Amino acid sequence: MTEDDARAIVTERFGSARTDRLAAFLELVADENGRQNLVSPSTLPTIWVRHGLDSAQLLFHVKHSGPWLDIGTGGGFPGLVIGLLGDAPVTLVEPRKKRATFLEQCVDRFGLGHVVVEARKVESVTGSFATISARAVASVEKLLPAAEHCATPATRWILPRGQLDDTYLAVLRRDRSRVFHVEQSLTDPQSSILIVDRKTGTGR
Repeated sequence: MTEDDARAIVTERFGSARTDRLAAFLELVADENGRQNLVSPSTLPTIWVRHGLDSAQLLFHVKHSGPWLDIGTGGGFPGLVIGLLGDAPVTLVEPRKKRATFLEQCVDRFGLGHVVVEARKVESVTGSFATISARAVASVEKLLPAAEHCATPATRWILPRGQLDDTYLAVLRRDRSRVFHVEQSLTDPQSSILIVDRKTGTGR
């Protein structure tokens, strides 16, 4: 997939105005990367594929509209991309102060009144969310308990992962209160998106 291909998919799904806004954000990330390591420098030439579309595709898997929680947003992925392309309230959890400051500056620059930055760990975040995402933050067996207080029985967890082997999936199968399935990433045939839901009739 080329950079033009990735941008074209975003434009088709979200329109040219929001795509242009995402393009401006990706330029800010590339510029800021010279001051703090938001993304791997090796990914900058393919920033649309590796970070733009890779984040935007999570919106294709939303189950219920409503507030979105992104854990460990870092340089803005996927959470700020979600905020730029969507209208639902988005909370970005990023405990590293310098990165949180960058995210706050981007929120102000793009007038994202529906996006809030929480410069703290997810364990101290309050509220309930329809969707929870986390990109390469901790293992799922640690992540789910850490943010469970922010979930409801209807919450969908959308978790970009790399390759998922059988041992990893076996750990998830032990949790009888949840059901999960795996979607292939649009941007990398070797990567997966883990979708986790609460089984009907189970509690928090």
